[in-house]
Amino acid sequence: MNALRVHGLTVKRGAGPVIRDVDLVLEPGRITALVGPNGAGKTSLLEAVSGVVPPSAGSVHLAGVNVTRHSRVARARLGLAHIEQGRAVFPGLTVLENLRLTARTPAAVDEVLALFPELEKRRDSAAALLSGGEQQMVVLARAFAAKPAFLLIDEMSLGLAPVVFTRLLPVVTRFAEEGAAILLVEQFTHLALGVAQEAVVVSSGRVTYSGAAQALLDSPTTLHSAYLGS
Repeated sequence: MNALRVHGLTVKRGAGPVIRDVDLVLEPGRITALVGPNGAGKTSLLEAVSGVVPPSAGSVHLAGVNVTRHSRVARARLGLAHIEQGRAVFPGLTVLENLRLTARTPAAVDEVLALFPELEKRRDSAAALLSGGEQQMVVLARAFAAKPAFLLIDEMSLGLAPVVFTRLLPVVTRFAEEGAAILLVEQFTHLALGVAQEAVVVSSGRVTYSGAAQALLDSPTTLHSAYLGS
């Protein structure tokens, strides 16, 4: 009952569907890597799950509650957080103020600042004055501070230096170990598979593989075939 369940989800944009009949289950304490070629529909899938765009068919359940027609705010209140592509910070607020907007407790702010020493140094700076990478850190830190039950992460590595991105992967793992159900979309496929227990490959809007992440790491042929949709 604490899982996030997607059944038969279809999303249409423009002339036709970009995601077709997708089934997905995110279990507490586990990471699912959602991978596939560019344009496969991964971002559209996340947006439909979080309520950014409405699905044309299918359903989304959070902890047993059908939220298919719920707003993003209502889904967030049920414990769903979505780290979208881009840098959605509040530019006129300081780093600290950005974090306090979502933090579940004051202690959560201190916890995420410890994870991002770069932000600790800029805690009183307006977000508009930060570099692109620092703004991406604010987005990530804000989501971690909220301690959601369900976390969708779309391309965490965008705008981050490789050393920072590599440092954050264990943070995602620890977050899952604390009970969160995580769906991770990442351009660095093997790194995403390396921290995930489950994997879903999407190609041309359809699921072409759903199973153990390790199986794809162990079999490049299987991963390649899934990317090609075969």
